[in-house]
Amino acid sequence: MENQKVTLSVIKADVGGFVGHSSVHPDMVKKAWSVLEEAKGRGLLIDAYVGTVGDDVNLIMTHRRGVDSEDIHSLAWNTFLQVTEVAKELKLYGAGQDLLSTAFSGNVKGMGPGVAEMEFVERPSEPVVVFMADKTEPGAWNFPLFRMFADPFNTAGLVIDPKMHDGFLFEVHDLIEHKKITFSCPEEMYDMLVFIGTPGRYVIKSVYSKTLNEIAATTSTQRLSLMAGRYIGKDDPVMIVRAQSGLPAVGEVLEPFAFPHLVAGWMRGSHCGPLMPVSMADARPSRFDGPPRVVALGFQLANGRLVGPNDFFSDKSFDRAREMANFLADYMRRLGPFEPHRLPMEEMEYTTMPEVLEKLAPRFQSLDDEATRRVEYQPVVASDVE
Repeated sequence: MENQKVTLSVIKADVGGFVGHSSVHPDMVKKAWSVLEEAKGRGLLIDAYVGTVGDDVNLIMTHRRGVDSEDIHSLAWNTFLQVTEVAKELKLYGAGQDLLSTAFSGNVKGMGPGVAEMEFVERPSEPVVVFMADKTEPGAWNFPLFRMFADPFNTAGLVIDPKMHDGFLFEVHDLIEHKKITFSCPEEMYDMLVFIGTPGRYVIKSVYSKTLNEIAATTSTQRLSLMAGRYIGKDDPVMIVRAQSGLPAVGEVLEPFAFPHLVAGWMRGSHCGPLMPVSMADARPSRFDGPPRVVALGFQLANGRLVGPNDFFSDKSFDRAREMANFLADYMRRLGPFEPHRLPMEEMEYTTMPEVLEKLAPRFQSLDDEATRRVEYQPVVASDVE
């Protein structure tokens, strides 16, 4: 097995919420496990784990078929279809909502499910962290990935570890124009921040070590509303991060989440709120369908076998982050329908906003029209009011 590449694939979908959008029914998880276990039995997978966050089912799989394998994507698609049938039997909300098509076309990308995959040769010790988020979008990973791989105030290894001192390459995708660009950090850090500070459009897809010449992190980048042309739920992204030995230590990978940064999503995918780090057991967003949650599952890879998980955010040292997230949730909720709690106008494109604008369009008058600039005040007297 030495020097043989292993592929780690994380494929997720929301195919039914229990109750509402809060969690996944145990029968759905049981069905997903049974399908993946059968795939292990016939040699398609080396190992697998079924994780959940909010109403999302996350398939964590190892195999030797490479990235974008039709066999692996077909397995994930069929798993979600079977889990959807369970959701339909239980009359769960939004059964199959992330499956935008009824027919598999060789790859689940563009069909609804989120995908993060990487292929690499296992090191003597190969720790990986799988992050799973609910009620937010793929741009939610921009801030923590920047902190992990470019901020020495977060990651001491950027200063101390000779294998990290040269920095990392960041592959950034423009989700609107369907383009990508790679930034070399630290020398192009300021240029990169111009873009990734707009996480609704520019998203960090992958990070690579310059010294090791290997992939270090990768994310899912699909935007459901852009694919479907309507609002059908937030994207609930996933992310894989390798750690140690020339890469950030596990503690440096987790440290950004000690600060619950604000992300887009929450209720109806139309609000801004704090990303709360929680254990998998506590990933049941219910307050205003939130606030957004993130789970971190740590695994040791051993010849492709998933040793774990270590449910990192169950650690009490993240209690302060959860307390801060609840405080921020209180603050943002008091703003109600006003920005910055509600997302900016351009982010509301796939909600009812266009319908309201179309209905009221005839009533808008030009401020440059002399006739409309004059407003005649007509006082209302008591006799006019019935």
